[in-house]
Amino acid sequence: MKPIPLDTYTRIMSLDLIVKNLPALFAAILVAILFIQSGLDKVFDWKGNLDWLTGHFSKTFLAPMVPMMLATITVMELATGVLTAVGIIYFLVANSLFIIFIGSVFGAASLTALFFGQRVAKDYAGAAVLIPYFILLVLLMYLTSRNFTL
Repeated sequence: MKPIPLDTYTRIMSLDLIVKNLPALFAAILVAILFIQSGLDKVFDWKGNLDWLTGHFSKTFLAPMVPMMLATITVMELATGVLTAVGIIYFLVANSLFIIFIGSVFGAASLTALFFGQRVAKDYAGAAVLIPYFILLVLLMYLTSRNFTL
């Protein structure tokens, strides 16, 4: 039997690793699209988002903090999207899901902040809509954390 050349073996192992991590990779693609689009929407329509959120929180203790909250959530969303997108590329180069994991943590923190705001504003339907995304991020954290140790 002829031995398998090392470069062929490396390619087979890489393909095997990609296939084994497809759930995490597809979840990361979805998260990257979701959070980059949402963050960029806030950047390009800052005034519209600020006006809507000012009205949304007008009768809550969060009303004076709306501009700061919008800036914070915009940065967090963009960080989530960029980290997961870069994490996909990093996985393909270095076979590590660590950056996707960090992105999913940022995403879960972002959604927790949004959920808090929706509950304070008594927008219970808006808060409920966030739950499937949060479950996706927790699942992504699980899928990407089982391959490394700190």
